Amino acid sequence: MHVPVLLNEVLEYLNASSGKKFVDGTAGGGGHILAIARINPKAEILGIDLDQTSLDNLQQEVSQMGLGQKIKLVQGNYKNIDKIAESEDFGLADGILLDLGFSTSQLDSDRGFSFQHDGPLDMRYDRNSKLTAEEVVNRYHQKELEEVIHELGEDRFYRKIASTIITQRKIKPIHTTTELADSVRKAIPGPLRFKANDNIRRVFQAIRIEVNQELENLKEFLPKALDLLNPGGRLVIISFHSLEDRIVKEFFREQAKDCICPPDFPTCVCDKASTVRILTRKPVVATEAEVAANPKSKPAKLRAAEKIM
Repeated sequence: MHVPVLLNEVLEYLNASSGKKFVDGTAGGGGHILAIARINPKAEILGIDLDQTSLDNLQQEVSQMGLGQKIKLVQGNYKNIDKIAESEDFGLADGILLDLGFSTSQLDSDRGFSFQHDGPLDMRYDRNSKLTAEEVVNRYHQKELEEVIHELGEDRFYRKIASTIITQRKIKPIHTTTELADSVRKAIPGPLRFKANDNIRRVFQAIRIEVNQELENLKEFLPKALDLLNPGGRLVIISFHSLEDRIVKEFFREQAKDCICPPDFPTCVCDKASTVRILTRKPVVATEAEVAANPKSKPAKLRAAEKIM
């Protein structure tokens, strides 16, 4: 069963009990969507997800609960939230949510998201996209692999890991999650190999982000989501990676600024006015109780802002 992270906090910051229209850009297992529908019987909800399998499973649940008139599910990329909302004649929203984690069903799938299950190196949320993890691992040049592992995985052994992957694939192409995990493990110095799972996890994360272009999608999504909100509407983002959180934090800060003229200008000439009020001075994190019940919530960070114009 999919357990949504920071559920109470999401409902609070979205103002879910009183809004009329909500968009969940990462519908996933539907935990957040169904919770909004339960506490707000009048809400209209648009759920978007790249993963058609997740949407099919959620659609069955929505239908069984008799919520088909309230919840509309669409396969697509959240970076296209403006076009999707327009095509569905949805109008402006009172709350928009993005949960950048992935569900247990995806971890347990045959797409290679987890090194704890032997399977093909796929890692695509959208089966129709061309780039797979196997192509990244077997076709990227060493410098490209180093960049992916260093920037997206933030692993200090990125050079050695990339070099070891190149060596291994010359002997035999790397096709499975187990083969990739073994290559990473070999790259870690002997005294530290006992905790190589941390390095493997970071490498898998980096390749997944690269395959799905997750950081680029987020950068494209944020201004579009803000435009789609009614004045007073809330934008809530849950991130699990420091780079994602930094992108959200900097976007909110920039939108919350008034004048951005240099300090030595006598009067303002930029005419910039703040468009949001930041609701979370620091990111909201899971309580100890939630982490104990759902360890996957530990790295989650929630940031929220309210549109003011």
